Amino acid sequence: MSLLPEAVRRFAAWCAVILLAAGVGYVGIRLCSEFRTAVTPVLLALLGTALLGPLYRRLVRVGVQRSVAAGLTCVAVVAVVGGAVYIVVAALIDTGDQIVASLRSAALSLARHFGAAGTSVGDLAGNARKLLGEFGGTAASNVISGVSVVGESIALAVLALLLVFFFLRDSDRVVATVRALAPGSSADMTEAMARRAFEGIEGFMRGTTLIALIDAVCITVGLLILRVPGAVGLGALVFVGAYIPYLGAFISGAVAVLVALADRGFVIALWALGVVLAVQVLEGHVLQPVIQSRTVQMHPAVVMLAITAGASVAGILGMLLAVPLTAAAFGVVHELRARYAVPQPGAVPGDPPPDSPDP
Repeated sequence: MSLLPEAVRRFAAWCAVILLAAGVGYVGIRLCSEFRTAVTPVLLALLGTALLGPLYRRLVRVGVQRSVAAGLTCVAVVAVVGGAVYIVVAALIDTGDQIVASLRSAALSLARHFGAAGTSVGDLAGNARKLLGEFGGTAASNVISGVSVVGESIALAVLALLLVFFFLRDSDRVVATVRALAPGSSADMTEAMARRAFEGIEGFMRGTTLIALIDAVCITVGLLILRVPGAVGLGALVFVGAYIPYLGAFISGAVAVLVALADRGFVIALWALGVVLAVQVLEGHVLQPVIQSRTVQMHPAVVMLAITAGASVAGILGMLLAVPLTAAAFGVVHELRARYAVPQPGAVPGDPPPDSPDP
């Protein structure tokens, strides 16, 4: 008979499980970091497959051959993403000079203000020249580094697109592969956990896409009413940025306000800021709770913690991948709880657990 109370032994068991899970998670993160060049395209391809799966399945149902359906789906993605990038870049190029002029005017206003407060414009100019002299030596290396990053990003995007094609085309073989890799008699449980994890990712992508579409349409309409140039391009930027929670909305909204400031003046820029803030409030208090609660079923606090952890591990890419991976982990946990939940007194065998979603 154990000398320790039951509560102490249960606490020790839970501590051991948590430490073991934390150790396995840390090793997994380190391995992914070491092999990020191979892991990143796979994760991005999983996100793309989850988003494009319904379109692919619809094409297959109408009689399109699987390889052709997968190819058409990838071509559609390239066309949509390429068109969005072109619209955004064209809009920013058209208003780029105006944005720079507005920022220069704001800088001169600040310089005059500080000059009146005791700091002359000449002192500011001298300090600026000193800073440029200190950091100018690294400009060339930064440009080269930026070019290499762009090249690596393009290579990762192409590889991810190819993986999306194969994941879509060979989706019928995935279940057999998962069952073959499962140890012993755990094939059914492994398949169920894999399905729940992918459903979590699919739910996140579906909900995020719907929210991004609503945000983009609302902001585009608001900018069109304010007659801000490049409103469609800015709306496309909002749509793309919505896939990076919080940070993407902030960046795309800031660009929209800058464009309004450059072309339409301070008052219209304030109206544009109001439109952006109103859409963000609508998203945070209506769209996120209603849509994401149905597709991901994660509390906003969990989303924020996941984004913070992802940013600390892998920067912007980590912010993009953190929430869908967390959704996949929640799906696995829900599946395990459904399988190993203790039956409630009076429950009929075969009934779903109380916290399970309705079919």
